[in-house]
Amino acid sequence: MTIKEQIKQAIEQLIDPSTQKTLGEQHSIRHLAVNEEDSIVTAILAIGLIKGPEEKTLSRQLAKLIKIDFKFRGVKLQFEQLPSQEESTTKKKTTYIAITSGKGGVGKSTVTANLAVALARLGKKVGIIDADIYGPSIPHIFEMKKEGFQLASNNKIYPPKAFDIPVISTEFFLEDDQPLMWRGPMLNRMLNHFFNDVEWDENLDFMLIDLPPGTGDVAIDIQKLIPEAYVIVVTTPHPTASHIAVKSGYMAQTLKHQILGVVENMSYYPNPVNQAHEAIFGSGGGEIVANALKVDLLATLPIGQPQNNLSHSIFTPTEDIGVAYLGLANKVLKALK
Repeated sequence: MTIKEQIKQAIEQLIDPSTQKTLGEQHSIRHLAVNEEDSIVTAILAIGLIKGPEEKTLSRQLAKLIKIDFKFRGVKLQFEQLPSQEESTTKKKTTYIAITSGKGGVGKSTVTANLAVALARLGKKVGIIDADIYGPSIPHIFEMKKEGFQLASNNKIYPPKAFDIPVISTEFFLEDDQPLMWRGPMLNRMLNHFFNDVEWDENLDFMLIDLPPGTGDVAIDIQKLIPEAYVIVVTTPHPTASHIAVKSGYMAQTLKHQILGVVENMSYYPNPVNQAHEAIFGSGGGEIVANALKVDLLATLPIGQPQNNLSHSIFTPTEDIGVAYLGLANKVLKALK
């Protein structure tokens, strides 16, 4: 039996029998990675209905198991809270989450893509609408090719997928490197097209909407199309980014959207030489935005590039930033309960 199989068996034996019963036929271990070279174990666990103090107790027990019994130096744990039996029998309703920043260049689209992947890794069905009409970047982040569209029997188009996530974007309709020069009414028609003429899975749990920078027509049109959308505000630690991010948050509140929280991207550079957190772009921007909008600071994400040889923008769940995105996804799920 391999060390990974031993750890898996030990975790399954540790989880309370009542929790196993709550999970039914679903696996309690959603993901398990054992890095013997760096002496780190990463696990995503489905924990049924336990929460609060019970979750903390389980975390301590798992850390003791992996660090003391199996002699690993580190453990990274994420929990997925499964719905109750009553919730699972009701018809799914897609939750819309708009990602906004007010300012370009803060990594909003990268956050959108990695959050979508993290939610999918936690067992959720996710779609993305790239509403940054003039500067679409989601397809580039996912390294998607323009391969045309398949039509459904009702003449709606099937959205192409990356990481099993359906995506729609103006990038798919443009010639390579050609700019888009449309006026406001055409933007509105394209957004309507994305929402109403695409064959989205009716069982989607979440639809993430990557908004363009600023507080213009697109954000207002989104409010008309989905008045019950939630919002995540992305900023960097720099004062200019945080100042404009607050404005985008105020606009969301004016449009009666509920803000789930703030994500501070590019918070620091983890120096590999001395393990120091270098505040290249300053500090405190995320807290400023969160305090101004009276919401939580959901995550502080460091500067980094994926080192997985699979993608230049999407982090794996074994990388530190990938684990941070799993933490962000869990906080989003808890905020929506």
